[in-house]
Amino acid sequence: MTNLSNLGVTEILDGLNNKAFSAEELIVEYIKILKTKNKHNAYIHFNEEKSLNLAKESDARRAKNNSLALDGLPIAVKDIFCVKGEKTSACSKILENFVPNYESSVTSNLWKQGAIYLGKTSMDEFAMGSSNETSFFGKVMNPWSKDKQLVPGGSSGGSAAAVAANLAPIALGTDTGGSIRQPASFCGTIGLKPTYGRCSRWGIIAFASSLDQAGPITRSVKDSAQILQYMSGFDIKDSTSADIPVPNFIDACSSSIKDKIIGIPKEYKIDKLANDVQKIWELGIEWLQDSGAKVIDVNLPHTEYALPTYYIVAPAEASANLARYDGVKYGFRAESFDDLEDMYCSTRSEGFGEEVKRRILIGTYVLSAGYYDAYYLRAQKVRTKIVNDFNKAFNKCDAILTPTAPSGAFEIGANMSPIEMYMNDVFTVPASLAGLPAISVPGGFSDDKKPLGLQLIGKAFDEETILAFASVIENCSNFKNSIKDII
Repeated sequence: MTNLSNLGVTEILDGLNNKAFSAEELIVEYIKILKTKNKHNAYIHFNEEKSLNLAKESDARRAKNNSLALDGLPIAVKDIFCVKGEKTSACSKILENFVPNYESSVTSNLWKQGAIYLGKTSMDEFAMGSSNETSFFGKVMNPWSKDKQLVPGGSSGGSAAAVAANLAPIALGTDTGGSIRQPASFCGTIGLKPTYGRCSRWGIIAFASSLDQAGPITRSVKDSAQILQYMSGFDIKDSTSADIPVPNFIDACSSSIKDKIIGIPKEYKIDKLANDVQKIWELGIEWLQDSGAKVIDVNLPHTEYALPTYYIVAPAEASANLARYDGVKYGFRAESFDDLEDMYCSTRSEGFGEEVKRRILIGTYVLSAGYYDAYYLRAQKVRTKIVNDFNKAFNKCDAILTPTAPSGAFEIGANMSPIEMYMNDVFTVPASLAGLPAISVPGGFSDDKKPLGLQLIGKAFDEETILAFASVIENCSNFKNSIKDII
């Protein structure tokens, strides 16, 4: 059987269960593709021997009728998840050769269900970026690039590019301020950020601890639901992990949205919103109305403060989290230094990239004496107001529909200023600050044929509702058939 790489999660599991092909045949095809077609630089490395051995073990279980829920399913992993025995660097020079002797809880959950490690995908260094141009291992190219080379978005750009280019049926990402949803929008894939606390953060290299959340990137809404089902759950090793039951996400995809209420926030109608993005947004509203949903306007008055709030809170937490990389116990150490303090300075100057250093400096500044109250404490108060805005809106509606990003993918090397780059997260950051679940679904194309995503934001721990709405948009847009044009 050929073209196994065209199959999605559900199709692969059906094919394996029906013995249409074996896990080993599937992995052999993927390994061949990764050796010859990783032209987008989506992967930074893979372990052929490990993947093949896991595939053989999966086939052996299935032969004995002992198969597991995800047995034989290949999964690409963002290079921020610790995978035991595999290099895990967060795409930074300072961790270039770090090999953990432990497994992240999310990947462990998936491997326990028989999923197969396929390889590590590239990302913006320490998940800090919106274009995947800050990776120590080089830029990632969006598979939708034709005449011009486009960014895949970030920070989970390698994961989104891998799924879009059929280099993986599913890839894990993390989302701190939009790092799953924005690249999913740019690459024409599904990107799901669960509620903060739905998935364990243990074993994920920390960026901003009150914001980081793991999630899947796939080619269909149902595929995302199926993976989230097994990623989720309470973890005693993560104090922020929620000790609540995991619902049936798969069944939610086929739930009716008749008489459900969708909110449209007027604050998201910003001046810099591209006309084609506005048209897709209006089309999404029309699709939901035609499917029985009621549409109302909602107010999120503190939205305009979300981006500056995020770029105080996240760098402050990054400053604290990245203080451990000093060249003493593990990771990169500068070769030339005069004393201990010089070793710290030289190691961090040489080991971190420019964007990471910029955010460490911002974070250290807002936490410093004399500025803590003026910046960090005030940002936390604004964050609370943003949470309250969403709570009030959800008293009137079941979910909120917005664009995922203010435009489609831009060119690699577009020479954006840091502020212009940060504006790519303007629609995704508010849900992150509030800890809410959100999903990006392809809605159509820009005028110059770039994918555009629509974002659905739900109540805390109500991924089921946004999955139901997302399934309607997916069916109406029929976008999944368009992606075959680029493969």
